[in-house]
Amino acid sequence: MFASRLSSSLRALPRQASAVRMARRGYAEAAGADGKLQLSLVLPHQSLYSSAGVIQVNLPAATGDMGVLANHVASVEALRAGVVEVIEENGQAGKKWFVSSGFATVHGNNTLTINAVEAYPLDNFSAENIRSGLADANRVLSSSAPESEKAEARIEVEVFEGLQAALAK
Repeated sequence: MFASRLSSSLRALPRQASAVRMARRGYAEAAGADGKLQLSLVLPHQSLYSSAGVIQVNLPAATGDMGVLANHVASVEALRAGVVEVIEENGQAGKKWFVSSGFATVHGNNTLTINAVEAYPLDNFSAENIRSGLADANRVLSSSAPESEKAEARIEVEVFEGLQAALAK
């Protein structure tokens, strides 16, 4: 008895699955009237962008770098130390912000919210200061410092290496 109900349910499965496949979204499609993504880039102490219309945002996601356009598939991404690039208009160079960590939420209604712990314009950093800070952090890691100081130094190394990579691009 159970087997007959199961087999009739399984026969209906391919029809239901094809209906589900039709509803799924893939890559970004053509944008709406203005073709803009609404960006909010928020820090604990200030808002750098508040529902600003932009063309594209490139993110340093923990799973790999990603670009977000209007009509992007909804997702939530953890951010690693790296550069958030905001392209406000076609043909213009993007504004680059270094973020230490955070989360990016792509909503289904053409909005992107980035909550970052801290963000600074990439131009604010000098390669020499980054090299010096990285050397200091590595010195702490190789010393006999307490474990709490070594944990802080590991975070510093991650951030300084992210900064070095960002400046090298």
